Amino acid sequence: MLALACFDARAWTVTDTAGAKHDLASYKGRWVVVNFWATWCAPCVKEIPDIAEFRRAHPEVVVLGIAMDVEDGVEKTKQFAKKVGHEYPLVLEDETIEKQFGKVKGLPVTMVFDPTGKKIYDRLGTVSKRFLEDTTKRPKA
Repeated sequence: MLALACFDARAWTVTDTAGAKHDLASYKGRWVVVNFWATWCAPCVKEIPDIAEFRRAHPEVVVLGIAMDVEDGVEKTKQFAKKVGHEYPLVLEDETIEKQFGKVKGLPVTMVFDPTGKKIYDRLGTVSKRFLEDTTKRPKA
């Protein structure tokens, strides 16, 4: 029973294509942006360079991209991501993504977690560098 009381529904752990583990708990004190996208999603592809530019300008913010369509193969997805400027850690969809983040009902979807780990943004639609800068400059909740 104690283990259930300690369970944090917001906690998640993912592994990127380079083999690095990312978990929300280890990023306490930092803003975290998680963007869900697919190769066939034109708005997703359009926003990737803006997200990459945001990450370059704000290395203190953790940015992760989760590709939701790896049925064409891992290598193809990785090559596509590189071609469109996906310069931040790439996570490939697997059976644990929906369990940890919930069902994504469309693409692109971006989630932003504040430095306390609280999800403050979870919406369908594109984001821009400016939006991410404005959102991650908010005071902690």
